[in-house]
Order: sequence, then C-alpha cells, then structure tokens
Amino acid sequence: MINEELIIEVCKFDQGDPKRIQHFIKVYEYAHLIGLKENLNSESLRILDIAAILHDIGIHPAIEKYGSCNGKLQEKEGPIYAKKLMDKFEEIRQDEKDRVCYLIAHHHTYNNVDGLDLRILLEADFLVNAYEDQLSKKAIKEFRDKVFRTKTGIELINIIYDL
Repeated sequence: MINEELIIEVCKFDQGDPKRIQHFIKVYEYAHLIGLKENLNSESLRILDIAAILHDIGIHPAIEKYGSCNGKLQEKEGPIYAKKLMDKFEEIRQDEKDRVCYLIAHHHTYNNVDGLDLRILLEADFLVNAYEDQLSKKAIKEFRDKVFRTKTGIELINIIYDL
C-alpha cells in the first residue's frame, strides 16, 4: 500500500531524526482518524493521508538552506521535496500530487482554508504540536477557538488537553 511505502521513504529522508519521524506519524494518524470520522470520501482521504505523511518534508531542506525551519520556510521548501518523493510512486496521479503540494504549502496558513482536507491537516498538526511544544492550556483553547472547525477535531482537542 502507498501509505506504508511512503512512510518508509519519509523515514529514510528524515533518517537519524526520531523527533521528526514520530511527529509525522502522529499527525498522519490523527489526520486519518479525523478524515474517517468526518466522512471524507476515499479520494480526499488518500490525498490527506499522503499530505499528512509528507507535511513537514521541508524542515531539513529549510534548515540546510536558510538555517531556520519556521512555518513559512517549511511551506516554501516542502512541496519541492514532496513532489520528488511522490514521483517515485506511479500510482499517485498528477492531480493528487498537485493537491498534496498545495496542502503542504499551506499547512501553517490558518486563514482562507479552502477545503476539509486542509482543515483536517491543520487540526491534526496542531494536536501534535501543542503537546510537543508544551503549549499552555490557554494557548490551546485560543487556537482551538480560532482554527478548529471539525466536530472530531474539537472533540479530540477537548479530550486530549482536558479543555
């Protein structure tokens, strides 16, 4: 299956960086769960899964190129490397690659969210980042109220962080 093979490829790409590998695995699992519970169709779920696996692929290239990996630099560099990895898989169609690259290029942009797949990716990434960055309960609540829109994402953030 494509997801499992792609996960191995991204682990190789991030070799020696267990923090990044564990991050994308957690985001992928949350995104997949939210996508299922929000009744994404199979094509949209496939795109979301691929995007969640690849969403932070621009971190190492951004660090090498700019000495920083802030969200905007991740969005800038990520699609280039995501496309290279996706090109290894004949079964990923060009329209799917285009949407995955778009999602990666916007996964730190919280305004003008143009689809449920992007909304879910934002929510799943935050569910993990809030813990990894040890955000305060107040900051988590504020972000939830500003960004979260899916019933499942809101339920998860409330349960996980006891809000």
